[in-house]
Amino acid sequence: MDAGNDGATTPVLLNVYDLTPVNDYLYWLGFGVFHSGIEVHGMEYGFGAHDFSSSGVFEVESKCCPGFVYRKTVSLGTTDMSREDFRSFIERLAGKYHGNTYNLIAKNCNHFTDDVCRNLTGKPIPGWVNRLARVGSVFDCLLPESVQVSPVGRVPTLRPVIGLYLLNFSSISFQKKPIC
Repeated sequence: MDAGNDGATTPVLLNVYDLTPVNDYLYWLGFGVFHSGIEVHGMEYGFGAHDFSSSGVFEVESKCCPGFVYRKTVSLGTTDMSREDFRSFIERLAGKYHGNTYNLIAKNCNHFTDDVCRNLTGKPIPGWVNRLARVGSVFDCLLPESVQVSPVGRVPTLRPVIGLYLLNFSSISFQKKPIC
């Protein structure tokens, strides 16, 4: 246990968002096009595409990821990492997730949240969250290269925050949900 956390555990949550209204139908078949972010210590962390070799990992207010429609939260377990240790862990992990390495099939936001979850809890995220990418990887050689680019555009305007990025909400419009 980390003394900085006084032996307390913190929930590890997966916030799942819809990328398309078609998910209302696909979800019941075990498929969908989803974005996910991992919530620990009250903040949410995600991964998105941009044109630079810097990290594509970003931090947002929980359940308020711009450009996505919140669907649900899945409890993944707990961690005994203190806020400071978790922040250091995310900064180290962010070095593996550069914005220009984002790939819809092989290295997307759900791969990032799965990596975080496995490191914190020893368990993967639920299979349905990234099932479409796994199915797509089987047919990867048949898919046009343009399909492997983020379907929702780029990570919004960012400003650095201690090695990570915090979204600049002044230039973002939201879909279907109130502004957080």
